[in-house]
Amino acid sequence: MPLVLAAALLAGAPVPSAGAHPKAAAVDPSAPGSFAVGYTDLTVSASGRSFGARVWYPSASAGADTPVAPGAHPALAFGHGFFQDISKYQSLLRHYASWGFVAVAPKSQGGLFPSHSGFADDLAASLSWLTTQNGTPGSRFAGAIDVDRLGLSGHSMGGGAALLASARSTAVKSVSTLAAAETNPSAVTASGGLRIPAQFVGGSADSIAGVAGHQQKMYDAKPAPTQLRVITGGFHCGFVDTSGFGCDSGSIDRATQQRLTRGVTTAYLLYTLAGDRTLYDQVWGPAAQNLPGVVYSAKP
Repeated sequence: MPLVLAAALLAGAPVPSAGAHPKAAAVDPSAPGSFAVGYTDLTVSASGRSFGARVWYPSASAGADTPVAPGAHPALAFGHGFFQDISKYQSLLRHYASWGFVAVAPKSQGGLFPSHSGFADDLAASLSWLTTQNGTPGSRFAGAIDVDRLGLSGHSMGGGAALLASARSTAVKSVSTLAAAETNPSAVTASGGLRIPAQFVGGSADSIAGVAGHQQKMYDAKPAPTQLRVITGGFHCGFVDTSGFGCDSGSIDRATQQRLTRGVTTAYLLYTLAGDRTLYDQVWGPAAQNLPGVVYSAKP
């Protein structure tokens, strides 16, 4: 029943007034949601940008190019890390789709000399493209996107680019990042200007984009509401499905890190982007503050 309830909330129920935090049976956002997951590979063309992407989405049946589940769904664009293929994030993005999110992952800026600013523009263009597709008769995503509930996410370089894109787009309502790395232009500076909710998730054993040098600075710069969730023993490459050359390691295994990541980010996105106020405790309350394995800092 909890997953069915969450799916119903994602169908577009109005957000309760500020301060209204109803009690509900606890759900586990680290477990799969109630939707089957479809995906499609396509070319995004919007805002003068054009690039390949994969989109994961809630569906009635799993697989490639299946129909999108009925209803208007919140959506997010996800930025990959430096020199990382989007396939490295499949488990996380499929998970978000199972909870009712449409998630588009640009394949752009994958070389040795990526443009951080260009990647931010690609992420913003992905959301613009989804908005256009929502109003295009015959599109797979016609009527399937809640254009008032658009967010951004990303890992490492992609997390920094998500912050840059959030600062450039008034359509973005929430941003969640994984081991976000400083960028050029500065993601720390961009964080200081954001007035939307922002989540920074890092790993205490990250030796590539460590918390102190990256996410802590972004969190410190960001006005409320914001939170920093540090996974004890988590590592930079623990956020991807498989490690490659130059990856680090931590004191916890990848499965544990990814379970914790799914839990804290899905709860946050459901609360801030999908409007599910029943998850207040898991985002801002005692359940968040006392979650084993995750150190919590917040400016609600």
